[in-house]
Amino acid sequence: MPSPFPGMDPFLEDGDRFPSLHNSLITYLQELLQPLLPEPYFAKTNERVWVEVTARYIEPDGNVFAPSRRSRAGRPAGGVAVAEPRQVRPVVVTVPHDEHRQTRLDIWTRRGPEKRLVTTLEILSPSNKTPGAQGRDLYLKKQREILESQVHLVEIDLLRGGEHTTAVPLPQARAKTGIFDYHICIHRFDNLEDYFVYPVQLPEPLPEIAIPLLPGDGDVPLDLQAAFNRAYDAGPYRREIDYATNKIKPPLRASRARWAKRIASGQSPTGRKASKNE
Repeated sequence: MPSPFPGMDPFLEDGDRFPSLHNSLITYLQELLQPLLPEPYFAKTNERVWVEVTARYIEPDGNVFAPSRRSRAGRPAGGVAVAEPRQVRPVVVTVPHDEHRQTRLDIWTRRGPEKRLVTTLEILSPSNKTPGAQGRDLYLKKQREILESQVHLVEIDLLRGGEHTTAVPLPQARAKTGIFDYHICIHRFDNLEDYFVYPVQLPEPLPEIAIPLLPGDGDVPLDLQAAFNRAYDAGPYRREIDYATNKIKPPLRASRARWAKRIASGQSPTGRKASKNE
């Protein structure tokens, strides 16, 4: 059963649900792209792995023990005081670390025995947009490397929260597109000064975007909404989410919240009950 929303489902932006959606989207984007790519191009997933201090609380499992003040057996009561080593056990402070994995999709081409990376497609995660997070630092480092290379960069941001992270400067993007909820940013290595931005409002379906190949080989169309629909249908979201009581995180502004409530309750955007075909 599809999501009740026409495009991105804002209930899936929750930090507990988005990682599952992220991985599924990468899988289905690869599935959609593979037959569309001309030979000798091919799409292949890749991973970025890092270890980060977690927010999980671990109960302390160490204590400090003070030495006994009893005198040594047989020492004369009025003798000269002698300093004894202070016997203290160390306190064990456990700082848990979690391993994080973020999958991306790379498009390669083969030229004889050699292969070349042509395009990298990234779906931003909450850690990519969290100031100070190691996942953000690693992402921005990789972003700079790609922008300075002969590789196209496609960034898909389906998160309203967090810091702006895609390569296009936010003020310049909004000056041209206006305010948006989500967006896709494409930077082509053969066009350094231009960023191709697809602005997306929550009530809109996700767009079909143009995935660049090497100069002279054209672009490949990629239907993001079709990939999202596949990921939603294959995922647990209809059973996991209670659309009547669960909260949208981050919260929507008042007018959008009312709209989302109607959609989640099975009504069309006009307020009437939606038909099965809507």
